[in-house]
Amino acid sequence: MQIIRAGEDVRTARRGIEGTLALVPTMGALHAGHLMLVREAKVRADKVAATIFVNPLQFGAHEDLGRYPRQEARDLEMLEREGCDLVWLPGVDDLYPEGFATSVEVRGVSDRWEGAARPGHFAGVATVVAKLLIAVAPDVALFGEKDFQQLAVIRRMAADLGLPVDIGGVPTVRDADGLALSSRNAYLSEDERVRALALPRALEQARRAIISGAPVRGVLQQAREDLAEAGFAPIDYFALVDAATLEPVEQPSGAMRLIAAATIGTTRLIDNLAV
Repeated sequence: MQIIRAGEDVRTARRGIEGTLALVPTMGALHAGHLMLVREAKVRADKVAATIFVNPLQFGAHEDLGRYPRQEARDLEMLEREGCDLVWLPGVDDLYPEGFATSVEVRGVSDRWEGAARPGHFAGVATVVAKLLIAVAPDVALFGEKDFQQLAVIRRMAADLGLPVDIGGVPTVRDADGLALSSRNAYLSEDERVRALALPRALEQARRAIISGAPVRGVLQQAREDLAEAGFAPIDYFALVDAATLEPVEQPSGAMRLIAAATIGTTRLIDNLAV
């Protein structure tokens, strides 16, 4: 596995790769969900590259940039075991050199939900992903569906900028008890980890109720009450949305997603489920 740190070496390394290349962008603190992305990448392309970069642009002023888990040696061991061919670990100066003044903003699909709860977050995501895609020039890039709105934003960005890369989504990986895997799960205390299961349960119960024909507004209100009873506060959103536009849905039709974001203790969790 080739490990690159200097930004100027990335394009040289890319020219040396024969065949198709899949990219798995990460912020490190890897778990089984990331490894599933690498495995899917190996199916979709001849070679696999990954990036590890904790992107400061997508963290708000009072978010967890400083304490976001960093475990570089472990991450590299995991990627090597999965057969990753290339890993790029850029520094902040590589992606945002002195005088950097450009931001990629994706309107519409980024306006609601995470976009409203975390102003500037998706501009930071779109900007860094655009830079990674341009530098690595993969044929396909893979992202987890757990960050469903992020996936939609990246797809829109790549299409609008005409980037010659296929943006692929990979289903959410969950623990045996149903909690979606996330690097931020490490923040949960033992008690919070147990109570956090109310989130995937609320999504599944809402999915079943909507499929059975229950009124959407009442289903969503019951889900929020269940989360509050489990100790989640605040509950930023629990919504049924169109899977393509992420606009709220009141009368079920076509492909939809239940999406949710809520905080338990000091840890904010997001999750979603197809309907």
